[in-house]
Amino acid sequence: MTSTDPGILRVAIPNKGSLSQSASDILRECGYRQRDDAKQLTLIDDENGVEFFYLRPRDIALYVGEGTLDVGITGRDLLRDSGAKADEAMELGFGRSRFRFAGPAGQFSDVTQLAGTRIATSYTGVVHDFLAARGITAEVVRLDGAVETSIQLGVADAIADVVETGSTLRRAGLEVFGETILESEAVLITRSGEIPAGFDVFQRRLEGVLVARSYVMMDYDIPTAAVTEAVRLTPGIESPTVAPLHREGWSAVRAMVPRDGAQRLMDALYDLGARGILLTDIHACRL
Repeated sequence: MTSTDPGILRVAIPNKGSLSQSASDILRECGYRQRDDAKQLTLIDDENGVEFFYLRPRDIALYVGEGTLDVGITGRDLLRDSGAKADEAMELGFGRSRFRFAGPAGQFSDVTQLAGTRIATSYTGVVHDFLAARGITAEVVRLDGAVETSIQLGVADAIADVVETGSTLRRAGLEVFGETILESEAVLITRSGEIPAGFDVFQRRLEGVLVARSYVMMDYDIPTAAVTEAVRLTPGIESPTVAPLHREGWSAVRAMVPRDGAQRLMDALYDLGARGILLTDIHACRL
């Protein structure tokens, strides 16, 4: 069932593929309901004023760009390839990938050598834009999946595809060359030039989860004489909380610190004289 409430935020979510589970996971962390059945196409979260539509990833930018839906989660590569009238509102930090050219080993070393060739890809829009920006004329052949075999089958001279480890390409006798076409990741999108009602709350929740994933809460006790130097190491987001302990000459400090490097930070604080150093996960926040 679809909501007829004009005040409800309509959000498109990938129904399958590499972005689907991660998109649902982050939305659950934001406090939104998500489907339990992969066959479910829509879900209304009345409590939070949102309706979710589970759609083919490649179609999401088109629905949002046409204004049929308000907001979407999709890949930057799919957004750019669609040509839809939709804009990135924020990066979501998952589904990262690199889009590269590849060809028979030893045959290509620079993208300028693609002039006059046939390039097979599932992302014709992205490739056309990349080549046009560099004044390179080539025939771009659209294939849906398994582009690695197109050269062997005589359909193309080179390919443009998502590259992770490159092992699949090497097995096909191919190697990447030239600069990266596109660095992609999951992004939140809206229709160009429009901010739908309710979007600010939706975006704020996502931002809060992303910060929570990147930071941890650090608590420690330290001699008061060393607080100034310790606070330089843990400045927090706004400012750390510093409170006197019952033990004379000691203070308690609490600050949000980046998750990456937190263990090294604990070592540095210990060397300053800090004790009782604790790290706690943050599940969500508002800054």
